[in-house]
Amino acid sequence: MKKFILLPLLLIVLFSCKDKKATQNPDIFKLESAPDADRFKSGTFEIAAGKGYEKTIVIRQDSIQIEKYEDRIDTLSISWKNNFNYTLKMLHPKTAIDEDPIHIKITSIKDNSYEFEAVIGNSNYVQKGEITKKPN
Repeated sequence: MKKFILLPLLLIVLFSCKDKKATQNPDIFKLESAPDADRFKSGTFEIAAGKGYEKTIVIRQDSIQIEKYEDRIDTLSISWKNNFNYTLKMLHPKTAIDEDPIHIKITSIKDNSYEFEAVIGNSNYVQKGEITKKPN
């Protein structure tokens, strides 16, 4: 008899739980229910300046990504695994670290931006950031 009472209580508790982050900021979508991320595959984007680096302008078209920052311009190939994971590879590497691919994972999506985690090569260092799509 106790099992029959505990089971409905457990189900009520489980179904009444809410995602605290989604409740606090409804503009952030869980990736499973996110709108199609195809809109981030081309266009002009900006990564705001942060600790130790300048603002970066990113232009994506087809399989090419051009990054403009400080007084440099880098050209990379971009290969999408799915809507939430892609790999960047420098077309003209200048250093040994530039030869390693950069693996990007989109961790959350807002209306015109997404947060990401980037890993260079097989390192354990994860760089986090946010990229915003600019209006055309």
